[in-house]
Amino acid sequence: MKAWVLSAGEGTRMRPLTANLPKPLLPVAGKPFLEHTIEALRDAGVREMSVLIGWQGRRVKEAFGHGDRLGVRIDYEEQNERLGTAHAIGLARGHIDGDFLSVNGDVVVSSDAMRGLVDFHQKVGTTVMAVAEVENPSAFGVVELDGDRVIGLEEKPRAPKSKLINAGVYIFADDVFGLIDQTPKSPRGEYEITDTIRGLMKKENVHGYRLPDPWIDVGRPWDLLTANAILMKRIRGRVAGEVAKGASLTGEVIVDAGAAVLDGAYVKGPAIIGGDSEIGPNCYIRPSTTIGRECKVGNGCEVKNSIIMDGTHVPHENYVGDSILGERCNLGAGTKVANLRLDETTIKVPWRGELVDTGLRKLGVIMGDDVKTGINASIDVGTIIGEETFIGPGAVARGVIAPHSRIY
Repeated sequence: MKAWVLSAGEGTRMRPLTANLPKPLLPVAGKPFLEHTIEALRDAGVREMSVLIGWQGRRVKEAFGHGDRLGVRIDYEEQNERLGTAHAIGLARGHIDGDFLSVNGDVVVSSDAMRGLVDFHQKVGTTVMAVAEVENPSAFGVVELDGDRVIGLEEKPRAPKSKLINAGVYIFADDVFGLIDQTPKSPRGEYEITDTIRGLMKKENVHGYRLPDPWIDVGRPWDLLTANAILMKRIRGRVAGEVAKGASLTGEVIVDAGAAVLDGAYVKGPAIIGGDSEIGPNCYIRPSTTIGRECKVGNGCEVKNSIIMDGTHVPHENYVGDSILGERCNLGAGTKVANLRLDETTIKVPWRGELVDTGLRKLGVIMGDDVKTGINASIDVGTIIGEETFIGPGAVARGVIAPHSRIY
């Protein structure tokens, strides 16, 4: 079976992290996000796949080539116009012959789940859609099942009839393309795959496969932290760099080639230290932290449950918790990131014109590329900072800060 991976979106909902980097290449658990999907498919026995690319697709091609490094065969299709999920899946017709697995490129699904989906399809022999159980289904497409047969689909209902949602992973026969051609545009002007599936349900049974492990749709910047924590539970420690005698590594810690962990550094896994990075002396790296290439975490610093992207420095007496720092950022001495409200309620973030409850008790900063802070700057909980912004000495940053801003 061949896979069709949808990774053509511009990632505008992930700004400022995608201002310079396409969403499929955002780092999670030490790898580009799309690489985890490719590996899950490969480990489930799917060796041939096509990737639908869009904005900065050239960089995606450069990162994965024809798949030799990962032991798979990859080809590409470019989507020039984004007209909905059904349209995107319809572009697979030139790459597919027979049944195929379609995967939304922004969901986290394990190789066990992929394998289980394929096995389930072999048993039922008809279209299968993966479903996941979530606490707040009203933000997704809700699925009703009778046993394992899909009997209802509803997009973002106010009163959900089920806690099961469409997980964005399907197995279709190639006759779905004819139904896609017959799918009308929705009120929002897109061709919706749920409308196609409703048409399919009139002709044959569509079955739902319940995913056996955690599922997450990475649609907002802070979702990367949840994905990072889930994926890092699977890592196995290895040391290819240098670890000083006076440093301590506990749990599953990866130290890539060229990295150095200096005296007094305490790294508690799961954690990943990217190549040519320097950790220490005398710092504390806490679990679920991914540090990219050519980074620095220096004296008196603490980093916890965070993603530090390539070339970023956290060098002197800094605290960074539950945060994502983009590429080439630099924190001045004493810069601290707050990650917990004093009343300990969930953190709300101004996002895309409305105040969104993240559902997280702890969330620090989402920081774009090339941001610099002065000494003793403070960053409040749930702050989003656009790329190439300066936060001056002693300044307090909070809310949403536009790219190229100056805060004094």
